[in-house]
Amino acid sequence: MHIHVTGSGPALVLIHGWALHGGIFAPLVERLSSRFQLHVVDLPGHGFSRDDTTPLRLPYLVNAIAAATPPAVWCGWSLGGLVALHAAATLPQVRGVAMLAATPRFVRGSDWPDAVERSVFAQFGQDLEQDYRGTLERFLALDVIGSQHARSELRELREALTARGEPAPRALHEGLALLDRSDLRGALPTLRTPGLWIGGQRDRLVPAAALHQAAALAPEGLHAAHTLAGGGHAPFLGHADTVAGLLQRFVADHA
Repeated sequence: MHIHVTGSGPALVLIHGWALHGGIFAPLVERLSSRFQLHVVDLPGHGFSRDDTTPLRLPYLVNAIAAATPPAVWCGWSLGGLVALHAAATLPQVRGVAMLAATPRFVRGSDWPDAVERSVFAQFGQDLEQDYRGTLERFLALDVIGSQHARSELRELREALTARGEPAPRALHEGLALLDRSDLRGALPTLRTPGLWIGGQRDRLVPAAALHQAAALAPEGLHAAHTLAGGGHAPFLGHADTVAGLLQRFVADHA
């Protein structure tokens, strides 16, 4: 698994979302590398890890990243948040967990209304077989819909998508299955790792309410949630300064 290391200081692990790669975090790397040692992950099947056949299942991913990184705060965006949260629940070396537009459960249920319908991920899976590139383009558009910086964010996502090569179809299907089936809410009440939840007010994939509900499941006072006005599903692009500032304070306190 490719993990790019840059900067110096307390360690921060960055884990990207579905179909992208670690290069998408360039705005955060630019703002944080002077203060922290950043470990920027390309998940298996993505970016420079395209030929890595490690299954996209939480135990495999967490163990592989942990074996290659020092004790650190882990930060995950979207699908990457599932990896970071699972690591926080299972590994003592995780000093804190930051969730960017991420939730312990991405699929809507009777007891979890602020999420997307299961059919969304099923449809993306079917569409990949018929129109691979068109499906990825539609997903990027969904990432930015509603954001006040939608045009510039979509441009950055498009440029990043294939900058390190196209993601492997196998990994895309496994990632959709991970989003569809994961439910980590049960880990939150006993979690002893501090947490930071950051989301966009206009996010159509992970409603801001879900982040606040998730933070409330953790022991009182241990997790905090922040909603960025006008933000979409990639708030670290359109609101890079704000997200970097929140992460800087969190990592400094807990790394």
